[in-house]
Amino acid sequence: MTDYKALTLEVIALAKETGKFLLQEIDKVKISDIEVKGLHDFVSYVDKTAEGRIVERLSELLPGSGFITEEETASFRGERFNWIVDPLDGTTNFLHHIPLFSVSIALIENDEIVIGVVYEPNLNECFYAWKGSKAYLNEKEIHVSDEKELKNTLLATGFPYKDYGKMDGYIELFTWFATHTSGLRRLGSAAVDLAYTACGRFEGFYEYGLKAWDVAAGVLIVQQAGGKVTDFKGGTDYIFGSELLASNKVLHQPLLDAVKIHFLKS
Repeated sequence: MTDYKALTLEVIALAKETGKFLLQEIDKVKISDIEVKGLHDFVSYVDKTAEGRIVERLSELLPGSGFITEEETASFRGERFNWIVDPLDGTTNFLHHIPLFSVSIALIENDEIVIGVVYEPNLNECFYAWKGSKAYLNEKEIHVSDEKELKNTLLATGFPYKDYGKMDGYIELFTWFATHTSGLRRLGSAAVDLAYTACGRFEGFYEYGLKAWDVAAGVLIVQQAGGKVTDFKGGTDYIFGSELLASNKVLHQPLLDAVKIHFLKS
């Protein structure tokens, strides 16, 4: 039987080690080091080096496991276990010296997320959970917000950087939330947005155009903290389906209704 807790503790140590590396390199990256993968999509040797180190260590931790990684430093898929890795979620923030980015590592067993770790090195905050556990921030148990009124909610979102065909609906939804909640924030790291939802700093987070490595770890942390996660239709295709809504559960339906009315119609 897999010891998820023991594995999680190893992943936490690895995430912190990776975060230390990110902070060591932030002042060393030059314009010439930055590669453009696509419109508004950047990568540097920092991302690739960090991911390579993570893949190597995780391969030792769980021999035979596969990988789904942002920088594609590993392409092997395991039959039972697969790690989903983003070595630097918030690369644009990192490259602009904005102190909010994260390391995100998740493990899926068959189709179930069983480990999730999100480490934000600037504040030295590590959020984590494993199958059957509570959710934690630096060894302290965390819970989603207990706010029940939509007007009092603080939401997080992200701006698309590829699929602009849905922008009209996105702006309409953004406007509706801006006028019916206490505000919205765009931090630049979906993994952190989910972690902050898990610990009650945000009541909810929504975004489209996401990848599995952006959200897998954070999804489990939100769920184990008592929150709810769905796709924009209210279903379960939120890891690979590119659309996600996470909330403190009690406000999920009104948030989902707004998404359906103002975004999905576009």
